[in-house]
Amino acid sequence: MKKEYCGLFGIYGHPEAARMTYFGLYALQHRGQESAGIVTWDGTTIREQKGMGLVAEVFNERHLGKELKGNIAVGHLRYSTAGASLLRNCQPFLVRFGNMNLAIAHNGNLVNALELRRELEKTGSIFQTTIDSEVFVHLIAKYLNGGTMEEAVMKACSKVRGAYSLILLANNKMIALRDPHGVRPLMLGRLGDNYVLASETCAFDLIEAEIIRPIEPGEMLVIQDKCLQSFRLGEPQPTKQCIFELVYFARPDSEVFGEVVYLRRKQMGITLANEAPVDADYVMPFPDSGVYAAIGYSQASGLPFESTMIRNHYVGRTFIQPSQDMRDFSVRVKLNPVRQMIKDKRIIIVEDSIVRGTTIRTRVKKLRELGAREIHMRVSCPAIRHPCFYGIDFSSKGELIAAHNKVEEIARFIGLDSLHYLSIEGLLSSVNSSPEESRFCLACFDGKYPIAPCAEGMKMCLEDSVALSW
Repeated sequence: MKKEYCGLFGIYGHPEAARMTYFGLYALQHRGQESAGIVTWDGTTIREQKGMGLVAEVFNERHLGKELKGNIAVGHLRYSTAGASLLRNCQPFLVRFGNMNLAIAHNGNLVNALELRRELEKTGSIFQTTIDSEVFVHLIAKYLNGGTMEEAVMKACSKVRGAYSLILLANNKMIALRDPHGVRPLMLGRLGDNYVLASETCAFDLIEAEIIRPIEPGEMLVIQDKCLQSFRLGEPQPTKQCIFELVYFARPDSEVFGEVVYLRRKQMGITLANEAPVDADYVMPFPDSGVYAAIGYSQASGLPFESTMIRNHYVGRTFIQPSQDMRDFSVRVKLNPVRQMIKDKRIIIVEDSIVRGTTIRTRVKKLRELGAREIHMRVSCPAIRHPCFYGIDFSSKGELIAAHNKVEEIARFIGLDSLHYLSIEGLLSSVNSSPEESRFCLACFDGKYPIAPCAEGMKMCLEDSVALSW
């Protein structure tokens, strides 16, 4: 599969557009740690700065104060899910054709990217990267001849299938759009007289911008001369927003899909306590991902909440590290136990998800070595049994421990006395939804894909295809 679970930020009309974008990306750093980029437009010239690493490593005062001039800017953070983790694949992806400068920042995965790329190459398109986002650019260029930018973008969207939230910078226009199912989030805000766009509202909070509304599923919003125009991308489709944003990925202080993430995760813990109570001495999370569900579980069960694993905040999130070796290293460095709180204790660990199980197994083994009497785990989402084709980096059944093992077998592998996953019904009730009228994509749990995946749509399909052609 690919690697495109990313963070987007855009601002229109601000004299310090690059600096505001830097702060916005800083707030969204949890969405991507592999690369960062900013593109600006000053009315005549387009400029860019991109690099591998964190926001603070890629940009400095020279970039923000002198080089990235302009009052329009778009920024991107990459956690690679489509194409290798290389500088050439950093975004925003910038091209120039005719008198048009076009930069694209993309969060999501196109399930028919390989098919479209092959068609475009047959008609003479030359690709520079192995990211599916570049397909958009070639389609827009193809349809732009003789038409407007808005028409070209809409025609391009009619050809692609998959999950996408996009911010496009086309000279003095900024265009924001979401796929018809609304899989990935994108919000509109206002900073003074200027419009801002971001994947999550925590970016607005940092720059003290006002939240206006989400970009709607299937909407294309055009910002030009501080005016807004809204267009529909074809016929409406059932809304299928990625529930993993609320379970894991979004920051808890964000508002995503109309829900306050902190409150939804806490409610998942409350529902989990009602579904699977167990007698124990205390409830604990593995910080930071399980903290808010653990608070809910503690309050609902009446058991104390204890932070017996202390996080080193200078180590990145293990789930979005690009290799297993780095994940294993981070397990050893990231968390350290309070030894005196563990010996002879009956512990409930609340975790937000189990993907591969290897990281949790290492942590549970450490608790056993320190003398824990019982270890029970409660997971605040259902078992992940199916790969994601829309932008989360678990892309094959072979990577998913729940795809081939029963709950009892997983508990035994990890070293637990008991294990319970939140039911699908419990998860939906925790996010104000129901199985009958679900507005969320649950494909990773139940295998019901709202957008049919490509047979070749595995993690590195574009990379492998290009390597074979070379």
